[in-house]
Amino acid sequence: MQITPQTKINDLLTRYPELELFLMDLNPKYKKLKNPILRRTVAKIATLTQVAAIGGYDVTKLVNMLRSEVGQEPMGETEEPSHREHTALPKWISEPAALQIDATELLNTDKNPLTEVSKALKSLQPGQHLLLKSDFLPAPLIETFEKQGYDVYTRELDENQFLTYIRQK
Repeated sequence: MQITPQTKINDLLTRYPELELFLMDLNPKYKKLKNPILRRTVAKIATLTQVAAIGGYDVTKLVNMLRSEVGQEPMGETEEPSHREHTALPKWISEPAALQIDATELLNTDKNPLTEVSKALKSLQPGQHLLLKSDFLPAPLIETFEKQGYDVYTRELDENQFLTYIRQK
């Protein structure tokens, strides 16, 4: 298996289980990979592009570090989208959030943020939004909800505090 930005973290760790410890040593945010709920759910959809964003790494650099660890040749530069690149603040986030969820707290209590946010979004009226707080960039959730047609905007307050706004259209 060639490691690429599109490689799913679950597939990577199934094929190269030794990379789990490497990732956790690389960045404290990757210690969440030990969470069994996260491993059974989000890890199956999260790509290395998203994992790089969570850790604040350039995806090519992260992929090449992983490739080096398993003896693969480095890959060239790639242009991958970054969930950190937002322009103007959307007007709709200035309205109070209909619901607030803390993803870090959910993970700490062995709950799946993707499942909990999905349930909560179903209760929103058109135009309402949910505020998701986390101590990591929830890149897999962002991509999932964007694909489902929600408006999503993320603000990084600092390297350990992210606010993700998800609006029902």
